[in-house]
Order: sequence, then structure tokens, then C-alpha cells
Amino acid sequence: MLLSEIARDRGIRYFLISFTDLFGVQRAKLVPAQSIDEMAENGAGFAGFAAWLDMTPADPDMLAIPDANSLFQLPWQPDVAWMPADLYGVDGEPIMQTPRLVLKRMLKEASKRGYTIKTGVECEYFLLSGKEHQISDSRDRVVKPCYDQQALMRRYDVVSEICDGMLSMGWKPYQNDHEDANGQFEMNWNYSDALVTADRHAFFKYMVKSIAEKHGFRATFMPKPFANLTGNGCHAHISVWDSLGKTNLFLPEDVEGESELSTLAYQFIGGVLNSASALCAFTNPAINSYKRINSPSTLSGATWSPNTISYSGNNRTHMIRIPDAGRFELRLADGAANPYLLPAAMIATGLHGIDLQIDPGDRYDNNSYTDPLPSDKVKRLPANLLDALRCLESNEVFAEAFGKSFVASYLKLKYQQWNDYSNSITNWELDRTLDC
Repeated sequence: MLLSEIARDRGIRYFLISFTDLFGVQRAKLVPAQSIDEMAENGAGFAGFAAWLDMTPADPDMLAIPDANSLFQLPWQPDVAWMPADLYGVDGEPIMQTPRLVLKRMLKEASKRGYTIKTGVECEYFLLSGKEHQISDSRDRVVKPCYDQQALMRRYDVVSEICDGMLSMGWKPYQNDHEDANGQFEMNWNYSDALVTADRHAFFKYMVKSIAEKHGFRATFMPKPFANLTGNGCHAHISVWDSLGKTNLFLPEDVEGESELSTLAYQFIGGVLNSASALCAFTNPAINSYKRINSPSTLSGATWSPNTISYSGNNRTHMIRIPDAGRFELRLADGAANPYLLPAAMIATGLHGIDLQIDPGDRYDNNSYTDPLPSDKVKRLPANLLDALRCLESNEVFAEAFGKSFVASYLKLKYQQWNDYSNSITNWELDRTLDC
């Protein structure tokens, strides 16, 4: 069915043709329904230099070809539909800096090995208000606010409208809660094929921000907006299935044994752990990210974020948690993670682990916050974005999986960002150095 026919049947007047750039920023053009069939075939034109892509003003336009199989009619504005797009040059060649195409490339590599990848994400966010970006609920001040019923229901209008939207789109959301920080929320929906989840992740961030604005608030997925509160994580769950997506290959071979995962799953974990420091450049891509994963205890008593390259069972103080049989949770990523590069990076490292049959080493069940392991047992995560970028620069796994040109472009833009940050003068420096 043509998109114009879908528009007529559903009452859609406009389409947002959207792509996500290297920094996770969503770019779009608003196309009237009467022009959508032409745009779907030929693409909407964009100047690459205007987005966070490694391009110059002299480069030709790029064309965003929307994926009609991933159409989201805006629940809060149903006369508009959103579609993720892939970027191509005017010569018809794919622009491999496109995060969505990078994920597709990793899924293709998995498919060659007979695998289907399924993922789920848990996206945390704050609701803010006022010019000073304060927590929107002035009564949300308790020390341990996680699951706070009163604070949750004071934001019922926002939370329920977002959840109703997910229900209407068939995502099968199953719970909503107030998270561990004051003013922080999380909403969970069912896992699915990795590309489906990534598209939903991208749309979820847009939907949350839009509905929050509708109610007079500002939603932020910033990793660590408040020094004394728990940051915004984006916990990612992953499992590998057979080519038909019917059999979970992460389930243990011996169902009567003590292991919760298969040998294949542990090899996948081995690959993730092996490249964890470089992985941080994608899972924790903001300068602010490292104020979450390396922060001291928060007001609630725990950061709920990892600080070591380690895995455990159902223990939330480690980088990887195995909550039950057949999947694992990467607790490393934060709200700044690119919805497409996050799963792509996990798949790249995991497939490398499977290919080389990497042993993940010992599982640790200690409380990493109160009883940290010595450095000869576990390595610590990068202290800042610069460290992570340097690890990525020397990592061969991502250079091979994503392509050297992609990694070079990503590093170029991220180093520029780090240099901009390094050249800024902060109030902290002024307070402590002005009178030296």
C-alpha cells in the first residue's frame, strides 16, 4: 500500500522523515501527505554538514529514504506520522556514517552466522520545570524516592499519556515507575528484534519530550543532570536467537544445571567485556556520562551504575547482570546513548566474542559499591570520555566491524567535542583558582 493511501485511511496529513546523526540528535523534514510517495521513493534531501556527520558544506546533498515498515503515528498528534530513514548519497550509495545503517550492518553479520538478535531497553528520564531546570515536582524530595507511589501519581497525566501511546502502537508496555532519583521515571515495554527496538527507542525519546512539553515540563535523558542524584541509565537487554527467531540460543544447554546461560552467551559476554573500555565511547558518549558511571554515592545511597568491567548474576552493582535464564543486561549505557549505535556496538563485540570463543572469566557476586575488588581482578571503566575515545582509537574490533572510516569520523567529531569542553572555563575552576 502506498503511504499516501495509508495517510488517507488513517487521517495523516504530514510525515516526519527522520534520521539520527552520530551524536544521537534526531533530524527531520515535515512532508505533506500529498508528496510522501515521491519522498518515499526518492528521499528527502539534507545537507550533511548541518548535522553531526563528518561532512563539509562542499559535499553533495544526502537523501533520507524512510522505512515505511516502521511508521509511528503520533499518539498525541495523530495527523502526523514519524518514520526513521536511512541516508544515501545522490549516487545511490549508502552513507555508512548513518547509525541506523551501522546497526543494519551488524544485524546482517549476525544473520550470516545464523543468528537473530533481540533487545530491550530501559530508558530513564527526568521531568523538569522552570528556567533553572528544577525537578518539576517540588514535593518530590524524599531521600529514597524509588517506586514512590505519591510522586508517581502526581505525574500520572504525563506518564499515563506516554504509556497509552505505547499501548496504541502495540509495544506492549508492562510497567511504569518512579525511579531512584527525585523527579526521575522509567517506562518498560516488551523486547523485540534489535532494529524494531532501536526505532522504538528513538521514537520513545521524541515522544517523551513532546508529551512532557505538552504538559508544561521538560524531559531530559541527560546521564547526570544532578550531582547528588542517581543518573539516567539506559539498561540494555540482549539475547541471540536462531535464524527464524524462534529458539533462544542464550538458554543453557543443561536446563537442570546451575548455569543461567549457554556457552554461546558467555562467549558473547566475553567479547563485550574484552572491548568494554572502547565500548564506552558508544554506550556513554557524552562528557557528562562519566559523572554517572564514576560518581560517588548519591542521596539515595547508591548510584545504580557500574564502575568496573565485570559480570555477575542478579547483582546490579556490576557492568553486566544476568537477571534470569536466556538473556543478560548491560547496565553500562546511559540516556545519551545513540539508539542505533548502542545495540550495534553490543552486537559487534559479542559476535567477536563468539567468533574467538572468548572466556568471560570469573563471575563476581560482591557488592562493588561497598566491597570493591582489587585492580588485579577487575579493571575499572574509563574515567572520562577522552579515555574512552583513546581506547576506541586502538580497538581493532570496532574498526573491523563498523569500518575504519566510520570510526575515524566518529572519533574526529568526538575529539572536537572534548576539545570544546576542555577550552571552556567552569565555575568550579573560577571558585578554586581565581585567587591562586
